[in-house]
Amino acid sequence: MATYTNVSYAVKNVSTSGSSVTTVSSGTLAVTSLVLSNTSTSPITVNAYITRSAVNYYLVYTATIPVGGSLEVIQGNRVMLQASDALYVLASAASSCDAWVSGLTVV
Repeated sequence: MATYTNVSYAVKNVSTSGSSVTTVSSGTLAVTSLVLSNTSTSPITVNAYITRSAVNYYLVYTATIPVGGSLEVIQGNRVMLQASDALYVLASAASSCDAWVSGLTVV
């Protein structure tokens, strides 16, 4: 029988070269929410993507987040990550974005 565990991951000050949110070591991760927030005084653009077998699959690409705003990239659905998959986020300006991920691990 499968075991489910609630998990959350946070990244403070997302980088411009890509910040790793999580890498699935084993089992499966069902990502139920991915929220990106603009913490700067200017609009920013953000990317969120999954890397599988050295290939990037974008969930959102150059989406604009206004000053004081946020973007819920995943809502109401689940994105399933398999073992060795990695979730990354990046922002157009350094120290301008925070990321929060909620999900369920399935083992």
